[in-house]
Amino acid sequence: MTDNAIQGKVVVITGASSGIGKATAIHLGRLGARLSLGARRMDRLQAIRQEIDMSGGQVLITQTDVTQRAEVQRLIDKTIESYGRIDVLVNNAGVMPLSRIDKLQFDEWDHMIDTNIKGVLYAIGAVVPQMKTQKSGHVINIASLAGHRVPVNNGSAVYSATKFAVRAISEGFRQEVKPYRIRTTIISPGAIQTELPDTVTDPDIKKSMQGLLDQAISPDSVARAIAYAISQPEAYDINEILIRPNGQVN
Repeated sequence: MTDNAIQGKVVVITGASSGIGKATAIHLGRLGARLSLGARRMDRLQAIRQEIDMSGGQVLITQTDVTQRAEVQRLIDKTIESYGRIDVLVNNAGVMPLSRIDKLQFDEWDHMIDTNIKGVLYAIGAVVPQMKTQKSGHVINIASLAGHRVPVNNGSAVYSATKFAVRAISEGFRQEVKPYRIRTTIISPGAIQTELPDTVTDPDIKKSMQGLLDQAISPDSVARAIAYAISQPEAYDINEILIRPNGQVN
């Protein structure tokens, strides 16, 4: 299937102000997608919109904190009002403040759970009525290799738990919505050049991550995987893609 399959599709992306979300917005915009971008940082969204506008793309921006269900609903409602449909939801917003459980970072745990799990559910809950009405749609959830196994000694127990949850939600959702021809894809990246490591407050954990971060690859690699999944014929359902740097062992 060619990239022309993306032309005209309405794509909602959460966490679109940086990293994977930004790279995906720019890549899909170049392929002719009609975009609706949500993130907390409006100044960054405005800069991305300007870049996409200059290349002739169509893009809406909405300030969206995915931990706030009303804000997620507003993003989806605005998209439907403007474009009349939603073809793809990319659930990308996420945080990764790694720490050992015995450090008792309760606030960081809450923030990860609210963003990485509840944010995904809020977006699915907001978009699924429209997709059921259309009897079509595609939900792409960004998980992590940490959602396949818990890395050793890097404080990722709670983060991994949230990404295991994303994969469980995705698989359960896949089974439930088959009567409506809704497709689902889990993207599980390894070391990617994003701002997520900046949220790690534990200096020992940050130091232990450095070797992995040195081999991290561009978020464009994930954007291309997302485009690949979207561009497949409707009869195909690409359920999961794992992406890691060529030098990353685990």
